[in-house]
Order: sequence, then C-alpha cells, then structure tokens
Amino acid sequence: MRKVAFIPARAGSKRIKDKNIRALQGHPLIAYSIQSAIVSGIFDAVIVSTDSERYRAIAEHYGAEVPFLRPDDIAGEKSPDIEWVAYTLKRLADGGNDYDIFSILRPTSPFRKAETIRRAWQEFERSGRADSLRAVELCKQHPGKMWVIRNGTMTPLLPLTSESQPWHSSQYAALPPVYAQNASLEIARSAVVFEQGTIAGQVILPFLTEGDEGLDVNEEFDWWKVERVLETGAGRLPEIDRPPFFGS
Repeated sequence: MRKVAFIPARAGSKRIKDKNIRALQGHPLIAYSIQSAIVSGIFDAVIVSTDSERYRAIAEHYGAEVPFLRPDDIAGEKSPDIEWVAYTLKRLADGGNDYDIFSILRPTSPFRKAETIRRAWQEFERSGRADSLRAVELCKQHPGKMWVIRNGTMTPLLPLTSESQPWHSSQYAALPPVYAQNASLEIARSAVVFEQGTIAGQVILPFLTEGDEGLDVNEEFDWWKVERVLETGAGRLPEIDRPPFFGS
C-alpha cells in the first residue's frame, strides 16, 4: 500500500494571522508536522496543501513536497476537508502517483511526534477492516452539561439522563466517558473519498492521544498555553534537523 501524508496549511487564518508559519521555538509551526511525518518513515510522500507561494517555500525548506497550490475556491475558512483532499488525491493520481492511504497531519498540532504516527499506523494496520482512524481524547467539557437555549429557556443538549439524577447535576467522574476529536492525526483509505464522498467512511477507529500529543494551537490563549508547557517541561516538540527558515 502506498501512503501519503497531507499537511493542510492555507494562508487565510482569522483567529491567529498566519498561524501555520508563526515561529515556535525558532521554527514555523508547520515545520514540526513536516519533520514528524518524514522521520516516522511511514509515508511514501509528505505533501503540504497550501494556497500560498510563501508557505510553499517554507514547506519545501523543511523537506515537504508542494507539487501544486490549492485553488482559492477550496481554500476558504468554510471549505470542508473533503474538497481539498479529493482534489489533491486526483491531481496526484493524474500525475501518476496513486496512494491507497492518506493521513492528515494538521500543523496546529505541533507536539505530535514520529512515534505518535507510528503507533497510530500500527493500530490502523492491525485492524485490517477500518475505513479510517481518528485521534481523540477524553472531553474536558462534557456534553452532558451542555444546553440549548430556545425562547429564553434552556434544554439539555443530550436528552439521555434520568429525572432522578440528571447529568447536568452530576460529577464529571459519574458521567459516561465521552471523547472529543483533536487535530493530532487522521488516517484513511483513499477509496472512501471517491466511493463514499467522505474522509472518514463508516468504520472509524479511535486513536487515544497521550500526554502532549493532542495539544492544539488555534487561538492566542492556546499559544500562551503551549509556551508555558514548553517552559515547564510538561511537553516536548519534535526535533528539527535543519536550520530555521529565516524568511518565515
């Protein structure tokens, strides 16, 4: 099976301007995902999907391929993943590069390491039947304590609780485990994109991230938190094997 890593990095981030190339410990954020993908040894190619020539130069400096830019009409803030994934797989296939498996490694998850990717691949390969695998972690805000507001009053989001002990009045430890996806990684068969029109398919394996692997950087508070994690030694970034891209 031929496997490809996709690292999506459009240039139009709104919450943090140019977050995908913002410097973290001397390197642009995207560098850590590229290096982890390459060092993992899992993939036949590591490809960055971007709409920016500047991002392309940075990605290539750190060892990724950028064979073409993503068109503007599938690079908006509301563009679903299925659009750019299908486009990229088809463009690659048209150029003679067919891939059976793809993985999405989002640059906003810089603590994902080569060993994280290897562990995930082993779990996916061991299954043999799954359409995809997706990184998850125990949720911090339980949906059993979430509400919908209608006409000025609130209704529990999940109507599964008993009247005697509603979830919204229960301790977290007493609630059933619920998992939230994080940005660490996804692995899927390319066939589900073209046969089912989705990047996940129907049979989805959970991949439980450990420690710092699932830390995600999307807002300024996240950036502050990541810097504190690094300062205290509570997490570590993948090692970069080349000098910084000073043009970033």
